[in-house]
This record gives sequence, C-alpha cells and structure tokens, in this order.
Amino acid sequence: MRIATYNVNSITARLPRLLAWLESSGTDVLCVQETKCSAEQFPAAELRELGYESVVNATGRWNGVALLSRVGLEDVVVGLPGGPDYEGVQEPRAISATCGGVRVWSVYVPNGREVEHDHYGYKLNWFGALATAIAEDAAGTRPFAVLGDFNVAPTDEDVYDPAVFAGLTHVTPAERAALEALRTAGLADVMPRALKYDRPYTFWDYRQLAFPKNRGMRIDLVYGNEPFAKAVKDAYVDREERKGKGASDHAPVVVDLDL
Repeated sequence: MRIATYNVNSITARLPRLLAWLESSGTDVLCVQETKCSAEQFPAAELRELGYESVVNATGRWNGVALLSRVGLEDVVVGLPGGPDYEGVQEPRAISATCGGVRVWSVYVPNGREVEHDHYGYKLNWFGALATAIAEDAAGTRPFAVLGDFNVAPTDEDVYDPAVFAGLTHVTPAERAALEALRTAGLADVMPRALKYDRPYTFWDYRQLAFPKNRGMRIDLVYGNEPFAKAVKDAYVDREERKGKGASDHAPVVVDLDL
C-alpha cells in the first residue's frame, strides 16, 4: 500500500497537477491539507473518475483537510475530538478514516504565526488535543498513522539554517515538545527509516528562489504506531512535484507499506 501526504495550498489551483500526480504516483491513500475551499467546491467528482473516494473537512478559503482513497473509506470522523476553538470557530484541520485496514488521520496543525501571538498558544493546545485523541489508536495493534503538515521542524537538521529560524515559530522547544508527546503516546516519525535525500525538506517558500537553493524545512511528517512503522518499506519526498509552473510550496511525502 502506498500512503502519502500533500499540502496542496489550494486544491482548486492545484487540481490539474494533483490529478496527474495521482495517476502517475500509484498512491492508494492521500492525506490532503490546505484545500482552501468549501465542501461544495471540493472536486469529489473529478477524483471519483480516477477511482478515489474522498471525504473532506472544509469550510471556506482557509485551511481544510481531506482523505482520498482507492482502498476504501470507513468509520470517518470529521474534525479533532476535543479540539480547541480559535476565535470561536472550530477550524477544519483534521479528518480520519480507516483505509484498507489502516487507520489514517490527515492533519493541518495551526501555524502559530508568532511566538507572542495567541495563535501560538492555540497551536500548542491543538497539539495537546491531538495527543489525547490519538492515544488509544497509537497504542493499539492495528496499523495507525497521523500524516500531514505539522508546522514544526522536529530538529535543527530539519531546517536549512537554524540561525535563520532562531526565535521563530516552527522550531521552538514547546512545539518540539508537542511532537515528542506524540512519540510518548506510541508514534514514531517514519521518514528517518528510509531517506532518499540527505536533506529531505518538504516545504520551500515561493520567495527568494528558496526551492532552487534548497532553503527548506521538513514540516510535512508521517507518524505511525509500531504496527505501521514495522510495515514501512520505503519513504521519500517527491521533489519533482515541487518543480515547475503551478506547483504547491510543499512536496508530497510518500510511504510504501508491506501489509
């Protein structure tokens, strides 16, 4: 089974590329972030023509997550149970389902904006709710994974220059501690198991030629429990999909499983 995560940065803008990538990549399950559309605008019909069922948690022009699967979608849960509101709104940042026997979450963790901003506290609270919500599945015997844009670089090696990010969000001790809480719950970052690049970043800003200069961050992550991690045979960042006209500022992260 091939499972991937991809922050498309607007599924409407990225749809032709996304459809072509799905056809060429052989992906069975895709976790999508930043759909930036309403549920009514989500291209379920186009995806169905390629053989993908889909479920979406989307409310408008910001945020939004989805799951696409050609191996089934069962027991769908929309949203993060117990998740915090931001400015009185439960933002569309999580969706989960069972796909081909694997329990899968697609998440788009809040950005945090600035350390002094209330969005940063919201981000940490959201992480706390996520750790609570996944605890039972993380400790279970069924393959289970949380994939998505976590908006945190796990270590200094996951940014091109730690000095550039000093004092900023995405690299603070509190954010990294929130990731560590997922590990404590029983999940592992599966990417270090089979890297195809020395510096496997997943996000490069559109500005200042960041991608050609490889000035990136690894913030799109795959966390799996022990049954999931043991089944991982390969994992890679599809840098080719970040190239060319109309690309997202993120690249897909792909994991191959032998189940």
